[in-house]
Amino acid sequence: MKHIVSGIQPTGSLNIGTYLGSIKNFVRLQEAYKDHHFLIFIADLHAITIPRDRAELRKSIKEVAALYLACGLKTDNLSLFIQSEIEAHSQMSYLLQCFTYMGELERMTQFKEKAQRQEKGVTSSLFTYPALMAGDILLYDAEYVPVGDDQKQHLELTRDLAIRVNNRYGDFFTVPKPLIPKVGARIMSLTEPTKKMSKSDDNIKSRILLLDDDNIIRKRIMSAVTDTDGQIRFDPNNKPGISNLLSILSAITNESIETLVNTYKDTDYKTFKEVVAEAVVKELKPIKEKYHEVIKSGEVDTILDQGKAHAERIARKKIAKFNHKIGLGRKQK
Repeated sequence: MKHIVSGIQPTGSLNIGTYLGSIKNFVRLQEAYKDHHFLIFIADLHAITIPRDRAELRKSIKEVAALYLACGLKTDNLSLFIQSEIEAHSQMSYLLQCFTYMGELERMTQFKEKAQRQEKGVTSSLFTYPALMAGDILLYDAEYVPVGDDQKQHLELTRDLAIRVNNRYGDFFTVPKPLIPKVGARIMSLTEPTKKMSKSDDNIKSRILLLDDDNIIRKRIMSAVTDTDGQIRFDPNNKPGISNLLSILSAITNESIETLVNTYKDTDYKTFKEVVAEAVVKELKPIKEKYHEVIKSGEVDTILDQGKAHAERIARKKIAKFNHKIGLGRKQK
């Protein structure tokens, strides 16, 4: 069985950037790749590269799992699990660090950005977490990995590590290929549209969470930063705010940005924002309803247990083979 692997950190409630850029795409991919098995995990090991409140972290883990299901992921060809519950993820991370060069990690732009924001107390795990990410993928011999533009660098490192190990020990890892959505791959902040929308942004007006109240959604879209020329066109460099709203609307409606520009080119910004706001409200309403249904039913734990059992079988075998390939432990009889 071929695998598609991906994970999302449980660092607060999910926002529409994650939904439109990742989760909605997962739902489409499940339909397009019915012959593949999806291994989707809650990346809690990645979440602790910076300090987290333990109660909030555990709450977020459950919430993210429920939101995955509420957004439409089917369990037919899916194993949904929590990363830290599979010990092989930590083990594979260390083993791959032994094949990763300092220069490769120093070039990672996400580390540079996060380290600059944090300023002090930067952990070594924040520096080495691309090796953990590579382990998440290579552990399951993923054929494809759905990624946004900001994750392509990490996937390239993963591919390099797979090739490096294969060159040394013979074909062992599958070299993964990226799956990058054409629309909605990078939804930007509503307050600073040159930056990616982030659930960790200090300004809550910068994002829309999947569980936000309808009126909050409307207010944040209506207050989204735009420009003063009054023209609706897609120009991320000169008109990042309007371009971001067009990307959001395109990802929701599945209409091309070119079509949307032709439709709304003579519309004023206020009216256009109202259109986007109502589209977001309509898109998120069934997700919120399904989320509360899933949380109350208790099925999240059952699905996570099933996902853990399936992922653990695969991961345990792979890590044992890798240990043996490297020469660790006693020779198998």
